Amino acid sequence: MIWNGNLTAERPTFVTHLECSMTGDRYEADRLQGLSRAGRPLLVRYDLAGARAALGRDALAGRPHDLWRWRELLPVRRAEHIVSLGEAATPIVSLARTGQRHAAASLLVKDEGRLPTGSFKARGIAMAVSMAKELGVTRIAMPTNGNAGAALAAYASRAGMESIVLCPEDTPEVNVREIAAQGGRVWRVNGLIDDCGKIVGEGAAQGLWFDMSTLKEPYRIEGKKTMGLELAEQLGWQVPDVIFYPTGGGTGLIGMWKAFAELEALGLIGPERPRMVAVQAEGCAPIVKAWEEGAEHAERWEDAHTIAAGIRVPKAVGDFLILRAVRESGGFAMAVPDDAIREAVDDAARDDGFLLCPEGGATLAAWRLALEKGLVSRDDRALLFNCATGLKYPMPDASRRLDRHSPIDFAAL
Repeated sequence: MIWNGNLTAERPTFVTHLECSMTGDRYEADRLQGLSRAGRPLLVRYDLAGARAALGRDALAGRPHDLWRWRELLPVRRAEHIVSLGEAATPIVSLARTGQRHAAASLLVKDEGRLPTGSFKARGIAMAVSMAKELGVTRIAMPTNGNAGAALAAYASRAGMESIVLCPEDTPEVNVREIAAQGGRVWRVNGLIDDCGKIVGEGAAQGLWFDMSTLKEPYRIEGKKTMGLELAEQLGWQVPDVIFYPTGGGTGLIGMWKAFAELEALGLIGPERPRMVAVQAEGCAPIVKAWEEGAEHAERWEDAHTIAAGIRVPKAVGDFLILRAVRESGGFAMAVPDDAIREAVDDAARDDGFLLCPEGGATLAAWRLALEKGLVSRDDRALLFNCATGLKYPMPDASRRLDRHSPIDFAAL
């Protein structure tokens, strides 16, 4: 599909209002909103009975396979406000040989690295920037560990907006340069992502920009929930037995849990749900600690460190929503060491030719550990999320030199 904006001017969205995720209080959907008065994320609500009459399998069959095919369950009201770089549906790929190593019946990975800017951040940022455009925003700021900032810079430039991105000083270099190359003003900060977020929040309070931090506006979650809508359709309107999701801010996990409820209300799936597994690194595992302790909220994780920068989030504003989804699904939270992440990335590349990013590697490492502990079965249909292309991350040089002027030992080659 070549996106040119030629849908009907008024898009048939069924959005009705926003709702505080903690108190249930209602807020207007057609004005700029941040957190609720209770300081909690706002969730977008829809007329699901009306959407059920309009959005069925037949209606979907004739639409392009992209993020925007779900328009009845997305918040943008006018097609002219859509900011798109071509968000095609991402494939679900079998890791057959990797699974066979563990005698598993089915091991699948949803490869979000095929999206614009090379990560699943494109889903949430495309939606949030589109809504910011619809609501008159001209300057946006956010903290990032890398990929979200890259997506923001790209989509803001596409929309003709200014973007300011603050990242920890050890953010992967490719992400920092990607942000700048796509028009963002990027600043390295001597701290972690939540330290960057405090600065962004202070600037927003001064009226300098709109704060698009994770879950501090309502619409990134609506873009991320399309992962759940999409995978259900791809799997024949079934859901996997278990989903392993790399969890930092947790927007995608929360969004998918919301998506499954909406799909059931539309009659597209039944009441079955996957067990949701929040995967973190041992060097930054606040959600895992809270889950193990039976807490509703997670304490800030001090001295956060891991090679999987995307899940190095010491404190998530939506912690209670992540934990709620994990518990309601009968799932669990699990932390894995960096060595296991590296090993998983290497094994998937060599066995199945699939280059996982470190965060995707964490989900494979967690699946292996869960098998070992008996938390999942080899008969479960397990779905891992690879949240970004592995090509963005440093790889060791394993090449050797060959002198073409010397006798060539072809047996050695």
